[in-house]
Amino acid sequence: MNNGRIASKKPRARTRDPDGTRAAILEAGGKLLAKDGPEGLTVTRVAQLAGVNRGTAYQHFQTREQLTAATTAWVSQKLCEAVFGDPKMVVDRGVGEIDPRAVTEHLIAFAMENPELGRAWLFELLRSNRPASDPFWKLYKSKFDKFARSELAQPGIDTESHSVLILVGAFLWPVWARAHAHSPKQRQKMAKRYSDEVLRLSLHGTMRPERFLELDAKLAGSKTTRRVGK
Repeated sequence: MNNGRIASKKPRARTRDPDGTRAAILEAGGKLLAKDGPEGLTVTRVAQLAGVNRGTAYQHFQTREQLTAATTAWVSQKLCEAVFGDPKMVVDRGVGEIDPRAVTEHLIAFAMENPELGRAWLFELLRSNRPASDPFWKLYKSKFDKFARSELAQPGIDTESHSVLILVGAFLWPVWARAHAHSPKQRQKMAKRYSDEVLRLSLHGTMRPERFLELDAKLAGSKTTRRVGK
């Protein structure tokens, strides 16, 4: 990167590898999405950054809308893997087999490590009229729906509202953390503070605390400070 610009790669001769080319285009799309938002995504710019011929890029994505949708789905898939691990293995996992603390910590860790990219993905999700087509939302919401129907949950949970609240908070918290934390260690502390508070709210809001005694004890014994940036 030079003077705030993302360095472009020179188009080079490639052996025929459609999957590899598509992956390179989507990775470049993710960088541009994080830097400039969806408005900065064009097939021409992505092709230049990925180091592929523009014609080749257009073979994969004929329109800007297709590129934006594919890039957003690519980010969402990365988020799935970061939060849940292998999505194929998590699909059949029971409610009791998913660790709520790990899910929350992995979610905020991704948000803190990828603040611009995460927010760009979030805004695309929020304005989508088909959120169920998003890989992460589909997996996250389906798991929460199953939890809400289980004996582990409090009755009457609005899973859609709760899911949006959690995700909006997770991907906006890094904005606050960046303004008030001035070192990696401080940012780690702020990430833990957020994770703990989300779990505390859930434990006394959506979960039945008597069914999560170990988690309740851990949160009660947490020494995280409430002072900003400390």
